Amino acid sequence: MSCLLMRESPMIIALNKEKTVYDGFITVLEKDFRIRISLPPDHQMKQAKLHCCWQMKRLLHGYQHIVKQRLQHSANLMAFILELRTVLEVALKSQPGCQSFSPPQYYSQLITEMEILGWDKLLFIDAEFRTLKLKAEDSAGRQHAIAVKLKSKYPTEAPEFSADLPVPLVIMWTSQSTLANVHSQFLLNVEALSEFWSVLDEIDEQTWVLEPEKPTKADSMRRIAIGNNVSIKVQIDPRHPKMLPECCLLGAEHVVTPLRNKLNANMHLWNPDCSVLQNMKDVLEIEFPSPTTHEKSSFSVECGICYSYRLESAIPDQVCNDPRCGQPFHQVCLYEWLRGLPTSRQSFSIVFGECPYCSKPITVKMVTGNA
Repeated sequence: MSCLLMRESPMIIALNKEKTVYDGFITVLEKDFRIRISLPPDHQMKQAKLHCCWQMKRLLHGYQHIVKQRLQHSANLMAFILELRTVLEVALKSQPGCQSFSPPQYYSQLITEMEILGWDKLLFIDAEFRTLKLKAEDSAGRQHAIAVKLKSKYPTEAPEFSADLPVPLVIMWTSQSTLANVHSQFLLNVEALSEFWSVLDEIDEQTWVLEPEKPTKADSMRRIAIGNNVSIKVQIDPRHPKMLPECCLLGAEHVVTPLRNKLNANMHLWNPDCSVLQNMKDVLEIEFPSPTTHEKSSFSVECGICYSYRLESAIPDQVCNDPRCGQPFHQVCLYEWLRGLPTSRQSFSIVFGECPYCSKPITVKMVTGNA
């Protein structure tokens, strides 16, 4: 009696000396399926017949034509068995809720590593023990989290890591690495950004931030209110947070131009030893409205077209330049309004038209995707 030894399968044996009938099991993703294959006397695969258990028959529903094609075109029985395993694996993985289970040592190692790291560091773990979230606290008391997605060959195969950071997360991994190693490296990543978050904390606490509405730890931009319909957008460099940030003044030209002139004239006064907020006050020669001096509603002026302040994630950032008007609009609202007027004209990406309120000239950049 001869047999075919298969990877991830016990064996398939020949039941007769002519080797025309084979019987046994095929294992795919930890599941065993009983099969029997009958060959013609000349052992040609084109005339072979496959008999299988009801579980495999149900699983291969919709794949019969593929199995038949593989059976007729395989060079020999071994080649067909390998092809069949591939089809079964695809069928299994396409089933709703299908999942393969790791060997017991995977779970025991994971539990051991969590005991060493400390269960208090675990924020979340899914039912398959594949995705974890670990928490970490930096020296300033800020809370952080890192998501770890484990692979089936863990720890030989490196997990996937993700975290809410403004820069790429750097985690070095070897087959000897553990979750404790990941946690300590993650702490190094967040400690390197401590000064960056301190700069933003000061801005968030002492000014009115218009955008983003709910900043995450990965957000390096802040749009800060200066006055009614006037604001400055600053982009803080995570690696060099105390340096002069990228600045963009937003508002009517008659208000923005003097501020822009001061920014250009006083740029040399920027002192990296002072806070970013203090430097901006000195360079622009202004005091920023703060939660202690102003209500946020003073700066949350609604769009003059849709009559709302926040449109999805956007706030009004287009302003009529006429000092007697100064009405703000959402970019998309103003663009759609001007595009619908026969008197408007477009040059490249700029649309020229009249303010819906005062009829003075107004322009807006073309909205990407709407043109």
